[in-house]
Amino acid sequence: MAVAAAALLLAALGGSASAGTALVAVGAGLRGPSGVRATVYATGLRHVSAIAVDGRGRLWITTSAATDHSVDGLYVVARAGAKPVRVAHLTEPLGLVWSGETLYVAARGQVVAFTHLVGNRFRRRKVILDGPDPKAANDTILVLPNGRLMMSVSATCDHCVQSSRYSAAIVTFDQDGGRLRVYARGLRDAYGLAVVPGSGTILASINQRDDLGARTPGDWLAVVRRGESWGFPACYGQGGSACRGVPAPLSVLDRHAGSGAVAVFDGSAVVTEWATGKVLRVPLGGSSHRATTFLTGFRTPLAATVSGDTLLVGDWTTGRIYSIAG
Repeated sequence: MAVAAAALLLAALGGSASAGTALVAVGAGLRGPSGVRATVYATGLRHVSAIAVDGRGRLWITTSAATDHSVDGLYVVARAGAKPVRVAHLTEPLGLVWSGETLYVAARGQVVAFTHLVGNRFRRRKVILDGPDPKAANDTILVLPNGRLMMSVSATCDHCVQSSRYSAAIVTFDQDGGRLRVYARGLRDAYGLAVVPGSGTILASINQRDDLGARTPGDWLAVVRRGESWGFPACYGQGGSACRGVPAPLSVLDRHAGSGAVAVFDGSAVVTEWATGKVLRVPLGGSSHRATTFLTGFRTPLAATVSGDTLLVGDWTTGRIYSIAG
């Protein structure tokens, strides 16, 4: 039934988000639905990869270049319009999340915990988790309702069988790095993760194989449950024996979109698309979960988070971080 549902969904959506509501100028060079207002929250950085807001309302940012990671780092912006202050160097940091007074950063081959913040500097920095696969990228990290951490780990290649159980997977572990477990597997790159408030449901953006060309069904937004296998590399939604038992996605996004962060905003999941320059919206209530275009005007949007009733989106190429309010 999961395979049949996937086939029907792919046929209906055709691997491309629909236009949805007509978009108008909403400020800061962006276009979105009427009633939305966009402003530039921060500038001055290149290669914005992840953003998070702490308990005092300060914005924390990681930057990660495509290949040369010598200038990657962690930054803080004290308030809207303030200059970013460099706090630390990390290699390929793609995820960060606050839990109480601890900032966790997912970087290449490790997860780092920063504590004892004084001003703009942490007095203590500790690697709590090595790997779990040094050949793969550690992507989004988040805190689960039970206090454990969850992290997406990419595949080590476009479409080869993985040699480690921790790559092409979503993993969970304690805040000290202990009790590492595989939550779900067979996901080529579940780059973005989010928890739906009040339900504990896990949403993930899944980047599809690049070797498929026009045969790709489009990237996916999925509800991912403990113990599931999503069939990578054999299954990509084409049906048949390779996809037997593989769950169906919640929604199909654009083809080769480079889907990035996922955030829950105003009753919908919003997903950044690095390659298309768009942010999509997928309704979480009701019977239809069709992806529609929510915001345009970015170069390469990647990072996103929600703070109160405001959506923050980071543009990787320009370094601008936008604030979007309804």
